[in-house]
Amino acid sequence: MAQLLVEGGEPDRNLERAAKLVRQAKAENCDLVLLPETLDLAWTHPSALAESEPIPGRFSDFFCQLAAELDIWLCLGLTEKKGDKRHNAAVLINGKGEIIHLYRKINLLEVEFPFYEPGRLLSVVETPFGNIGINICADNYIHSIHNAHMLARMGAQLILSPSSWTVDHFITEEMDPYRDKWIKPLQSIAELYDIPFVSVTSVGYIVGGPYEGKKMIGCSLAVDRSGIIAQGEFNEFAGDLKIAEVVIRPQQWKGTQFDDLEKGHKQ
Repeated sequence: MAQLLVEGGEPDRNLERAAKLVRQAKAENCDLVLLPETLDLAWTHPSALAESEPIPGRFSDFFCQLAAELDIWLCLGLTEKKGDKRHNAAVLINGKGEIIHLYRKINLLEVEFPFYEPGRLLSVVETPFGNIGINICADNYIHSIHNAHMLARMGAQLILSPSSWTVDHFITEEMDPYRDKWIKPLQSIAELYDIPFVSVTSVGYIVGGPYEGKKMIGCSLAVDRSGIIAQGEFNEFAGDLKIAEVVIRPQQWKGTQFDDLEKGHKQ
């Protein structure tokens, strides 16, 4: 879990910091590194309108080369330019440096509308670790948690979610701002389907764009059915690497068996 300081409109600095955390993760014998949402240009930063890159493109190529060099898997969020449109996207890159999965955020916040087009596809990809499903940040809001339900029903044994959790500048750690908004929905999926769910967010103050003045404070999460496995630091100033060892279990249910599973869970 590479909780990363992300500066708006500073892609080279952001990528350099990301690479440092990935190298640290490799030194700690990690197999896969999850990084935040739109880590290139920052979430809803105005630079997305003019400086976004296609996928494959300059920013994704940087991470493909890094993954191949270190023989490590990466999942991360980028600002994707596609024709005259842009997407809030996430890629899964294997240890050979190949992009094997591309996801575009579906549940955009209204403040994102000027920057990104909504995605239209959910899918799950087979990997040596098991079947991986990917979504992004607000896809896991409680009213849109059906997104994660569908990934589990499609066979995901692990869900990864690059994120950019933001709060008002006056929020403190004692207020525990993420328990209801993030821990509960992620935990509900992990518990119901018996799968790990990992979400990594950025840190830093937001400069530019509709959320200017708010801050990203970390608290990245890895949960399974038993609760929190690992959690990032509450820190708006510095990056942080947390290692989570997750258990990938064989898929237990298919098709309408999920209906019975949910019914039993509600009783």
